[in-house]
Amino acid sequence: MRVLVTGGAGYIGSVVAARLLAEGHEVIVVDDLSTGHADAVPRGATFHQMSIAGLDPVLGDWAVDAVLHFAAKSLVGESVTDPSLYWRNNVVGTVALLESMRAHGVPRIVFSSSAATYGQSEQQPIREDAPPRPGSPYGATKLAIDLALTDYAHAYGLAATSLRYFNVAGALMDPGGQSFGERHAVETHLVPNALRAAAGDGPALSLFGTDYPTPDGTCIRDYIHVVDLADAHLLALRAGAEGEHQVVNLGSGSGSSVREVLSTAGEVTGREVPVIEAARRSGDPAVLVASNEYAQSLLGWRPAQDLTAMVSDAWRFEQEVRGQA
Repeated sequence: MRVLVTGGAGYIGSVVAARLLAEGHEVIVVDDLSTGHADAVPRGATFHQMSIAGLDPVLGDWAVDAVLHFAAKSLVGESVTDPSLYWRNNVVGTVALLESMRAHGVPRIVFSSSAATYGQSEQQPIREDAPPRPGSPYGATKLAIDLALTDYAHAYGLAATSLRYFNVAGALMDPGGQSFGERHAVETHLVPNALRAAAGDGPALSLFGTDYPTPDGTCIRDYIHVVDLADAHLLALRAGAEGEHQVVNLGSGSGSSVREVLSTAGEVTGREVPVIEAARRSGDPAVLVASNEYAQSLLGWRPAQDLTAMVSDAWRFEQEVRGQA
């Protein structure tokens, strides 16, 4: 299968592209490198530095069988201060991509959606039938794309799958010598920030809220390994039917507290993570956990790697990146 991976120079997109190549697929990566890294494109993939809004003149020449769509702006705070950027890039750009796919007969898309579409759900664990209540422009743009995919599937026969994932961590440590992990210019994720704090490469970690109604008083979030996530995308390529749009949550079905993540980071690094306790952040729910029952029934997928594996692989990648700096 010839697969187009948009945003394939980013964290998740590069891991998925590498897994596709390992399974024998032909991979074309498109990324404008506004947040991605050219050296993160897996060796063996064909790379084009360009916007997803400009694919119409070339998509027919590539004759792709499916699109895995990761290209997006993804900082919640930035989406609040500059929503125009997010609606133009995420929604307008995706509609342009869908129009290019329709014009050239590309029948299948797997979309990188988000748990941000649910907002502060009262349902735990969160199932796909939970009402969407995005709390940011970022989440709203992901939901808007999901809605567009439903319409395109019904009207034009597109086979579409939206994978809504929660918190992703870890790295793909490739035995061939090319590893793939998080290298965000603005890092907002707990695991890499905890590892950098433990290594002395970042500030002490701010622990927002220690009085939540959870076993240790800190927030509980659902984490999955980026390689497990990538495998779900490969399964989704084979699961969708023409004219249907499936929405699938990806998560562990349980979750880990902030203190559990910090304790694991300390065990992996052999160094205590420096922490500054702070008040709760407004809008942070105590628990956000995904149900993965539908992912199991539709895709035959469930996560295989635990929190220790995620943190260990992320730490190995951090050490590799520092060694190359």
